[in-house]
Amino acid sequence: MKLYHCYDARSLRPLWALEEMGLAYEAILLPFPPRVRAKDYLAENPLGTIPLLVDGAARMTESSGICFYLTQKYGPTPLALTPDETDYAAFVNWLFFSDATLTFPQTLVLRYRFFETPERRNEQVASDYETWFFARLRAVEAALADGREWLCAGRFTIADICIGYALHLADSGARIGHGLSANVRAYLERCRARPAFQRAREVGAPVGQ
Repeated sequence: MKLYHCYDARSLRPLWALEEMGLAYEAILLPFPPRVRAKDYLAENPLGTIPLLVDGAARMTESSGICFYLTQKYGPTPLALTPDETDYAAFVNWLFFSDATLTFPQTLVLRYRFFETPERRNEQVASDYETWFFARLRAVEAALADGREWLCAGRFTIADICIGYALHLADSGARIGHGLSANVRAYLERCRARPAFQRAREVGAPVGQ
């Protein structure tokens, strides 16, 4: 398998899943954003987005979907739930929630607060979507309010990889980690403490990181 990866981008999700599962892979490192800084990559992925997983004939570009694919093709693994488990619906919902609801607003914060040229930055847009993110984060806070260590079935799963990355992005990328509650912060640190997360984050890390 080949995984095209930019440091701390959404490709960290499948990279973390690969490390948790102990699967063999080749990481192909690209500068961010690759559609601007590595135009040859457009021949592999016309969208120019990260990640791209190539596994034989399979080519996938959605980070949470790749995590699910890996557990289904290379399982069974405790990282995934089966339909007969009580938390299965919540498990699937968290996978979609992670990008559509938690990561999406951060892309607007990042773009309009940091990535655009100074004259195109828009603090009102960034602030509005920061507020959106924290409003949606209430679902994670509620799930952890009863003392749960992980989101589903009393064990670490790819739901935690997908949600954990969204929180990591908020803290390390979008720089809005100051708004995380104590419970959510503790959950994020549990995710970051996993050896597989630490190995994944070392891949392509800048010198001195």
